[in-house]
Amino acid sequence: MAGSGGKKSGGKKKSGARGLHVRVKTARGRTTSSARWLERQLNDPYVAAAKRDGYRSRAAYKIIEIDDKHHFLKTGARVVDLGAAPGGWCQVAATRVKSLEGKGRVIGVDLQEVESIPGTTQLHLDFMDEGADDKVKEVLDGEADVVLSDMAASSTGHRQTDHLKIIALCEAAAQFAREVLAEGGTFCAKVLQGGTEGELLDGLKQDFTTVRHVKPAASRADSAEMYVLATGFRGRPKAAEEDEEA
Repeated sequence: MAGSGGKKSGGKKKSGARGLHVRVKTARGRTTSSARWLERQLNDPYVAAAKRDGYRSRAAYKIIEIDDKHHFLKTGARVVDLGAAPGGWCQVAATRVKSLEGKGRVIGVDLQEVESIPGTTQLHLDFMDEGADDKVKEVLDGEADVVLSDMAASSTGHRQTDHLKIIALCEAAAQFAREVLAEGGTFCAKVLQGGTEGELLDGLKQDFTTVRHVKPAASRADSAEMYVLATGFRGRPKAAEEDEEA
């Protein structure tokens, strides 16, 4: 599994071509903002690395870097990936838990249809729809060891509004994690820096032994994006489990 983020190994000097910065000019049908986005993509080493290593998006390196440090995608783990499109996280998870070898399981969920990924099950549904979580639980058919969420709402351009929208997605994912995680399980979800996630973190601290913010190098430095990582799920109260079985 490649996790270098596009850096070459060994002591060879980087080629001159690699250091060139591609500039994109505005043109008919291309706005200044779209030209800026395209220029950033063309000069992003993670975008280049994803193409080279066969990942569907640069986001694959975010989960690679987080797991390289915290080691929760273990062989045989059962993983649910919410907001899976286009599938980069599922690709990484499938390799690391060895679901391709029948030793783990990876379920991806997204409102966009995701092209088939070996070693995974892809569910085409909006997780925020009523009853969607029950459909995921039905396919999971048991407990999960890891719940991931890279869900993001469409941007409004208003930072505080966007922050509140993504926190709502994270809270929904966290509640799902509480309902399906096995004791000792892990929850990792995208949030935006904004100062109102205190209630979310307080709740996670009650249910997990360790809760921290992480910002992998693959997350752009100028982005408010970061991830909350909660490890060591304390488990559900026995009474609640008995009520569910009754």
